[in-house]
Amino acid sequence: MRRDQAVTVEVGLGDRTYDILIGSGLLSRAGAEIARRLPGTRAAVVTDHNVAAAHLGTLKSGLEQGGIQPAIITMPAGEKTKSFAHLEEVVDGILAAKLERGDVVIALGGGVIGDLTGFAAGIVRRGMNLVQIPTSLLAQVDSSVGGKTGINSPRGKNLVGVFHQPKLVLADTEVLDTLPIREFRAGYAELAKYGLIDRPEFFAWLEANWEKVFAGGEERAEAIAEACRAKADVVARDEFETGDRALLNLGHTFGHALEAATQYDGARLVHGEGVAIGMALAHRFSSRLNLASPDDAARVETHLRAVGLPWRMADIAGDLPDAEALLAFITQDKKVSRGALTFILTRGIGQSFIAKDVPASEVLSFLRDNHPASRKAG
Repeated sequence: MRRDQAVTVEVGLGDRTYDILIGSGLLSRAGAEIARRLPGTRAAVVTDHNVAAAHLGTLKSGLEQGGIQPAIITMPAGEKTKSFAHLEEVVDGILAAKLERGDVVIALGGGVIGDLTGFAAGIVRRGMNLVQIPTSLLAQVDSSVGGKTGINSPRGKNLVGVFHQPKLVLADTEVLDTLPIREFRAGYAELAKYGLIDRPEFFAWLEANWEKVFAGGEERAEAIAEACRAKADVVARDEFETGDRALLNLGHTFGHALEAATQYDGARLVHGEGVAIGMALAHRFSSRLNLASPDDAARVETHLRAVGLPWRMADIAGDLPDAEALLAFITQDKKVSRGALTFILTRGIGQSFIAKDVPASEVLSFLRDNHPASRKAG
């Protein structure tokens, strides 16, 4: 793929349809791409200190070439930035820049910045234009697409937010070269997720080609594009997660509970690592319930280990709360109805489904048996 070429994936939402552009060098073309879709707008860029040091100069120059002089709002890096206090800072920064409703708020960063900025854009002046420029693999294949925005509460992850679709997503594959390997691996977990949901051929392709995806080039761009196609299909069918879109939560119910249990401490566990462990647990739990073969769970765990991802609770540094406390985080994360929980389970690789009647007692027993404190764990 030439540097001036990009793959376009369309998210079909009627008159709110938007494009995801995937390719290298998109930061330097951002102004032209935005101006073509939103002519005459002014902009605020929300980013974090780490991303700003690496990429803000390139984006600012690219915006200015398109006639956009952006106001810059810089946040601390890390999951703890998804808070009410930092939301207020972003909102105030947008208002201080005197942007109007028809202007654009640009999120330059990973999933944290994307979620926080998207939420702010969704509530300032009752909804402003949003452009997502994701700089992590996780954000490029997941959080920047589909309009889910939000912040965390001490009671759980992403419990406060709105649906607010972007006008454009620019996934510059070049910026991924500056990602620490741990962050790239974490994003890869979300790539693998799409294969495990309903694209078994894609999962098999990743098993064969993951090293090339890590190395960059055409395989990386194709993997990102395939993941975006998968998510775009689901979002177009079920924008507000009343049905099929819940399948995108594969691994997230366990994963969010583990993130909350570690108090969102990125030194111990980042989101994609929580998803990786969560996907392994979901497959193991499905096997325990006799829904799927233990061979499928073993295949998932083998692949996660091969790419260097954690795959069990024992891989998290430090002590975890007991199984009862973990279950409490799970029941906060997902609605409970008459003592039953909703989980994304599987009948095999690429055969995930929504299970709405999982007894909490079964989940508790499973958590006990897989807890690092248990002799059975691992």
